[in-house]
Amino acid sequence: MKIVIQKFGGTSVSTKENREKVMEKVKESIDNGYSPVVVVSAMGRKGSPYATDTLLSLVNENFIKENKLAADLLMCCGEIISSVVMSSDMNSKNIEAFPMTGGQAGVITNKNFGEATLLSTNEKEILDVISQGRVPVVTGFQGITENGYFTTLGRGGSDTTASILGVMLDAERIEIYTDVDGVMTADPRIVKSASVIDIISYDEVFQLADQGSKVIHPRAVEYAREGNIPIMIKNTLNDTIGTLINSVGDRKRRRLITSITNHDDRIQVTINLDDNKGNDRYNDVLEILAANKISLDLINIFPRQQVFTISKAAKDIVKDIFGKLDLKYTLIDNCSTIALVGAGMKGIPGVMAKIYKTLSESNIEVLQTADSHMTIWCLIHTENLEKAINALHKAFKL
Repeated sequence: MKIVIQKFGGTSVSTKENREKVMEKVKESIDNGYSPVVVVSAMGRKGSPYATDTLLSLVNENFIKENKLAADLLMCCGEIISSVVMSSDMNSKNIEAFPMTGGQAGVITNKNFGEATLLSTNEKEILDVISQGRVPVVTGFQGITENGYFTTLGRGGSDTTASILGVMLDAERIEIYTDVDGVMTADPRIVKSASVIDIISYDEVFQLADQGSKVIHPRAVEYAREGNIPIMIKNTLNDTIGTLINSVGDRKRRRLITSITNHDDRIQVTINLDDNKGNDRYNDVLEILAANKISLDLINIFPRQQVFTISKAAKDIVKDIFGKLDLKYTLIDNCSTIALVGAGMKGIPGVMAKIYKTLSESNIEVLQTADSHMTIWCLIHTENLEKAINALHKAFKL
């Protein structure tokens, strides 16, 4: 039995015309000898009647915050509707489909409502459906607790569902269908010459997803990598080849930089020891921020200075904390982090030098940098973001 997981996002299932395209993809898999398992998101985006955000707008915001279990029950409705509608359409085209919730498909999670994580899987029910020659149409984004409560897997959870099922069923591959042609060398809204990447490694695409790329959720990449199940990113609306994600990437063409992505709404925080002499809390700053669940990026610690970035949403909380600690600090608002990702840069000297030179020649101030074995980060003023990414895209011939 050759199983392929086919996940379709909200825009792919939002209209009758788009669902026709979905059915073409499913029928093609069947004709090629595969047993497809379809995973669907809620239909459409905010404003569409059955989109998750639209459903949440029906109830009081405070109720949702204080009743995570109830919120998950409501949010699961969008995918359930999508699963049944998609199954109905498929049956009308002589594709025998069977709608299933995430729990019925065997996704068992903990009780962390709103951001549940996988505890175990049980493939019995979904394998029974497949063995009968029917196509399971599984609700993405959701699972069930061991005592029967609906849970959701967090934003991007439908991708995660696809990967969980792919590993559970030892699928030939996982196909993620979306409204773009694949993983690209940069955001095409910023770089007009951005192109589709044919092959990329799990590690590279995980970094891209973690640093702001919206094509696939990082947790989905993580699950697929653990099971070594290849992922294909494809466009529902056309027949482009898309991007293959595997364990080794493109061995024939190992580029220094594979893709560039960015995080906006960043704020740089600088705390100098000389400005805080006699304040015993200076050395406790990182620990205190962690205790208050403040996420930090680009952390650079020097003998007499601490520099890091926070999100715009955390600004007021951080200012309040520092006020209570009587700490002196400076902030630079309206920053963006550019992440240049590429497995080929490991052990190659001069990559950071080329990045810095490219940005300097474009009169772009670099506020801060950091690097790992396959990612280099640069913090710049957001007003220079488009110019910076285009200059780097051209410099590295992406």
